[in-house]
Amino acid sequence: MSSLSPAVRDSYTMLRRNLLHARRYPSLTLNVLLMPIVLLLLFVYVFGDVMSAGIDGGGAGRAEYIAYLVPGILLMTIGGAPVGTAVSVAMDMTEGIIARFRTMAIHRGSLLIGHVVGSVLRAVISVVLVGAVAVAVGFRSTDASALEWLAALGLLALVATAFTWIAVGTGLASPNVEAASNNALPLMILPFLSSAFVPVDAMPGWFQPVAEYQPFTPAIETLRGLLLGSAIGNEWWITICWCLGLGTLGYFWATSLFHRDPR
Repeated sequence: MSSLSPAVRDSYTMLRRNLLHARRYPSLTLNVLLMPIVLLLLFVYVFGDVMSAGIDGGGAGRAEYIAYLVPGILLMTIGGAPVGTAVSVAMDMTEGIIARFRTMAIHRGSLLIGHVVGSVLRAVISVVLVGAVAVAVGFRSTDASALEWLAALGLLALVATAFTWIAVGTGLASPNVEAASNNALPLMILPFLSSAFVPVDAMPGWFQPVAEYQPFTPAIETLRGLLLGSAIGNEWWITICWCLGLGTLGYFWATSLFHRDPR
């Protein structure tokens, strides 16, 4: 405990710093929150009747399409959160605060842990707020059990953690804030190329592999099954493999960049 306590204390301090930083720059959080809400309202009230033609062979109505759409929107919220994390890490790098922390007697990994935990907390809070809007527009999850709700929350946290580590590495590798924002954009674009809006089978044949062989599609299908109380097949373990692989890659990438001696 004597060796663990300083690391926990320093990580908690960095987490508080990260949350205070997010309160000082609310635009980083609001942008992540507003986009999925706008997309939810747009696809429900503007494109809903048209997009529902690709659900259940064209026999689905607006209510069925809302049930199909919301899990994808929730994962899209998770996919947008790492952009703010990459920008925040890049700001620390360019403003010299990381170089100052290197000279202080603190646990070296605490700064990264603060960024990751803070980002995951903000992502989960954003998901809850987007979910509240989804309920307001008609989403219902009456067939899901309490255990499935708990599994859905764990899935969202796992996906957020994996992509946050990738975002931290992106921020550390970027030379400036603008580059960090641009380099993290693929994490936001991937959900648009998944089964978030229409099933993979309804897409053109040449595009189906792009939507199928990526991390967001199995995650969306797993979350959709959990929230609607339907079967999830083998999508859950594919999602876990994606998250563990991306999270491990992001962790070692970020820590290697962080511990590298500055030039």
